[in-house]
Amino acid sequence: MNLNALKHKQEIYALAHSLIDCVIVGLVLVGIGGTIYKVIAPDGWIALAFGRSLSAGVASLGSLIMIAGLAWFSRGWNSPRYRNRFSDLLVFSFAAAGLLYLGQLMLQGSF
Repeated sequence: MNLNALKHKQEIYALAHSLIDCVIVGLVLVGIGGTIYKVIAPDGWIALAFGRSLSAGVASLGSLIMIAGLAWFSRGWNSPRYRNRFSDLLVFSFAAAGLLYLGQLMLQGSF
């Protein structure tokens, strides 16, 4: 294989890799936006929690805040390799949520 063909092959691979990364970034943005919408919508998760009763809503929000606080405090106790795996899991979880929200949008017309 000559040098020119090898350069073209590398450029095509780089372009494909960049396109895949752009798709993943788009899915992550849709996943984060859809999750925020699901939380604060009039018929969203917070409204459902407070719809049952005030105490159940406060308890569910308090537990979410406590989980977020514990996760924030424990972030320094993990090795960097574990932290990188967790961040990858978080990114791909939001990408999967974005794919799910886009599927719902296409099938039902709304989140």
